[in-house]
Amino acid sequence: MFMGEFHHNIDEKGRLIIPSKFRAELGERFIVTRGLEGCLFVYSASEWNKIVEKLKELPFTSKDARIFSRMFLSGATECEIDRSGRINIPMPLTEFASLTKECIIIGMNERLEIWSKDKFDSFFEENIDNFSDVAENLFNNAC
Repeated sequence: MFMGEFHHNIDEKGRLIIPSKFRAELGERFIVTRGLEGCLFVYSASEWNKIVEKLKELPFTSKDARIFSRMFLSGATECEIDRSGRINIPMPLTEFASLTKECIIIGMNERLEIWSKDKFDSFFEENIDNFSDVAENLFNNAC
């Protein structure tokens, strides 16, 4: 399970340190792709395979399924960690997530999310006041 928040800088070549706490769980090779709300999603190979199997079940006749699959899969790239603990994020993904300098890597249970600091700060500010209401709505409906 991934959890926690870590701050690192991405360099001009698109290299970003992955916190050591996450490296073993990610494995030797893992997938980085476009996420939601303007961040990147990072999945271990086993979690990625689960997602791909779910995508295969979506009807190709559904426009939403085609749009999501195209956006999600076309951005996917296999990564590995170098000797310095960094990954190299391709330019289309750094542009998508507006990664220029300061980044925030957060653990989200089965995946990591990589955010630009500015986008994450905005997301946090927009949602902090509703945090209690969101929790109440989610957990009251689950019972």
